[in-house]
Amino acid sequence: MPKRKVDFTVSSGNVFADLGLPAPEEALAKAELAHKIATLFRDRNLTQAQAARLLGIDQPKISALTRGRLSGFSIERLLRFLILLGHDIKITVQPARGRARVRVA
Repeated sequence: MPKRKVDFTVSSGNVFADLGLPAPEEALAKAELAHKIATLFRDRNLTQAQAARLLGIDQPKISALTRGRLSGFSIERLLRFLILLGHDIKITVQPARGRARVRVA
């Protein structure tokens, strides 16, 4: 049976850039921060209502956050949520190696 040739494009490492979306670095940073926040909710077994009370927002916003609907959330707001969840924020600025990017560890 002959092998079929599969066409593919190698990712840049940022799906938002690959899709040609505006402000892809900001979108990736927000997605990574939201993922970290959702992981903390899960690790603490928080319901959406409990998470909402903890962060001082309503439950539908928690639902949007955990589902990746991030247009209503700034990076600063997501950082504030991490602080409310008991995490320190460390920002490091260094020369770019190749294309500059924002990374959440």
